[in-house]
Amino acid sequence: MTQGIAIIGAGMAGLSCATRLTAAGRDVRLYDKGRRPSGRMASRPVEVDGYRFVFDYGAQYMTVRDPGFADAVQAWARGGIVAPWPAAGDDAWVGTPGMDAPLAAMAAPLDVRWSCHVRGIRRDTDGWHVAHDAGEDGPFAEIVVALPAEQVGPLVAGIDDTLAALADAHRSAPCWTVMLGFDRPLALPPLIERDGIIDSAACNAAKPGRSPGEAWTIHATPEWSAAHLEAERDTVIDLLRDALAQRVALPRPVHAAAHRWRYARSVPAGIGSYRLPALALSACGDWLIAPRVESAWLSGQHAATAILGDSG
Repeated sequence: MTQGIAIIGAGMAGLSCATRLTAAGRDVRLYDKGRRPSGRMASRPVEVDGYRFVFDYGAQYMTVRDPGFADAVQAWARGGIVAPWPAAGDDAWVGTPGMDAPLAAMAAPLDVRWSCHVRGIRRDTDGWHVAHDAGEDGPFAEIVVALPAEQVGPLVAGIDDTLAALADAHRSAPCWTVMLGFDRPLALPPLIERDGIIDSAACNAAKPGRSPGEAWTIHATPEWSAAHLEAERDTVIDLLRDALAQRVALPRPVHAAAHRWRYARSVPAGIGSYRLPALALSACGDWLIAPRVESAWLSGQHAATAILGDSG
């Protein structure tokens, strides 16, 4: 596979890049430590005491503004895997039946190695090699790093210190997320944003294509999350539940869980993607543009365009 391209990371940016490269006839292999497509568009089904809840516990929706991304979203809509969500705005869309649905559809035709933790990359005279838990693959003609900024630096340090420094300067803010399931509807709007320590609180059942269980996802603000980064999960659940209870009296939740996103809201570098042609090394991700799903997709497209432009 000496002419192939390896992509480290199969989130929205990596899958977008791979889709574009594959359409141009390139052989692409992706590596991701996750068990399935999700990343920061993750969804989680839960069944407890006869109740079924589905939580979007990453991004609650995606905005659609760029014409190219709008075309991709319209194609997903025709396939029944996204739908508009007017409660979040005229340009807001959600995956159906979960936010991860577009990622699953993008990954399906691609060569993705799931549950594969990449330990290192190296470039020899014959090309790039990827070391992972099961061994080593290569050589590859090109490599693309499609990871959060915090994970980019350690992977490329000593190979491309410029990219490592760029990633280190644009680290993501953390986010504590609490998932609450109730046995009855709450008298609240389906989406609450920027209210005290709550960055957003969304009723997943209010989104199109969702199961009816009263599932609420609460994201804390970046500042609060950073200040409570090492707090116990039960403490975080109590504090964010109390913050939501300031809006309305809450019944006792049937289900309560917390998830800590160490790398949640990116601090954008303001460029489409990164490329060092001399090493055939690229990087893409929302941290290079802006902290949005659309930005991750655009960065992947930008990286693919640069690779195809250099290689002809």
